[in-house]
Amino acid sequence: MKILLTLAGQALPATLLDNATARDLASLLPLELPLQDYASTEKIAHPPRKLSVAGAPAGTAADVGDIAYYAPWGNLAIFYGESGYAQGLVKLGRIDGDHRALAVPDSSTVRMERADP
Repeated sequence: MKILLTLAGQALPATLLDNATARDLASLLPLELPLQDYASTEKIAHPPRKLSVAGAPAGTAADVGDIAYYAPWGNLAIFYGESGYAQGLVKLGRIDGDHRALAVPDSSTVRMERADP
């Protein structure tokens, strides 16, 4: 599923994976969430409820541009830096193209919505 992330006035197209956690996130769209910087590696946001992790692997590593869900804390993570393996991390999708807009101040807000008609 194609989605749009809008932050700092810039729309970033992204593609969600076909897994239970990504589908659960998609069921909540559209969302507007405040972003916080975490470890100078990722922007995090808290969805209105915890997402399903049915069938998810025990953990994964994230690449720059990945969108993920960190189940232990119940937060979304959008990676703009390298990250190693994390127990409880579930990949949701990936930004399609330039991710430099993620280098925005902590007080930013992200809007997530479906791009598909």
